[in-house]
Amino acid sequence: MRIHLDTDIGGDIDDLCALAMVLNWPGAELVGVTTVSDDRGKRAGYAKYALALAGREDVPVAAGADVSLGCYRWWPELPDERAYWPEPIPAAPASSDEALSLLENSIKQSAAIAAIGPFTNLALLERRSPGILRDAELYLMGGYVFPPRDGFPAWDSDMDYNVQADAPSAHYVLEHSSPTLITLSVTVETAVRRSHLETLRRSGPLAQLLARQAEAFARDEQMETKYGQACEGLPDDIINFLHDPLACAIALGWNEGAEIRSMPLRTEIRDGWLNQTIWDSGKPTRVVTGVDGKRFSEFWLTILTSHERR
Repeated sequence: MRIHLDTDIGGDIDDLCALAMVLNWPGAELVGVTTVSDDRGKRAGYAKYALALAGREDVPVAAGADVSLGCYRWWPELPDERAYWPEPIPAAPASSDEALSLLENSIKQSAAIAAIGPFTNLALLERRSPGILRDAELYLMGGYVFPPRDGFPAWDSDMDYNVQADAPSAHYVLEHSSPTLITLSVTVETAVRRSHLETLRRSGPLAQLLARQAEAFARDEQMETKYGQACEGLPDDIINFLHDPLACAIALGWNEGAEIRSMPLRTEIRDGWLNQTIWDSGKPTRVVTGVDGKRFSEFWLTILTSHERR
């Protein structure tokens, strides 16, 4: 199955978790990677480096929408490169048109598009080629239709980063496509755990890089204290959530413990924030409404490490 990742790799480590999983997924063909909310090609450079570790320099990468566009609610900062990467990573800047053309080509190849960052590239593509998203097989990591279940972080819709970071683009994409939403309320039930690290360290170069980044992320974000000790539904040793890997797994057909329903949604901008509500006359939208988070987290680790050995 063909898949294209549109990603803001280089910040939260779940983008790298997703890329590594896709590369090891049986039968998956990664046809392209585009970066969004990039900073002069730095994220594209990270993607190229990770692909090279996996021996997949053949996968085309293009830097897309840059932070200099001024469309982002929050400045998408990158963490300390010295802590997260084993060496300085050169940037790979490019014209955003290159990224849009790569995305368009993937859509024309009938690839599933897994958007695991803000939706700016998709909005720019739709404006450049009106109607291109209408029939695209689009999977969006984001959306807030209902709150997380008891036992998990009691987050509101303002925590839905991929949507709210560039809410106008998110609204435009949702209005011009028929996506599947892998919502924040479901992805918070997944976890990268400290108990996963030894398995990652025993695997290949990309998994070892992920172990390094997970340790750095754990030091920076302290999720074991914030959520592991506070949320009974999460493991005590949680390092991060697997938001993006779950979105990619759904795009690749994983349904062992996932529930997907069609729901009528009304999407609108209120005071600059995107709001989604279930409404009888709303647009029918496929929404992931439930997941066995523990099952998926172990599945992710198995896929990631089953083929990537030293």
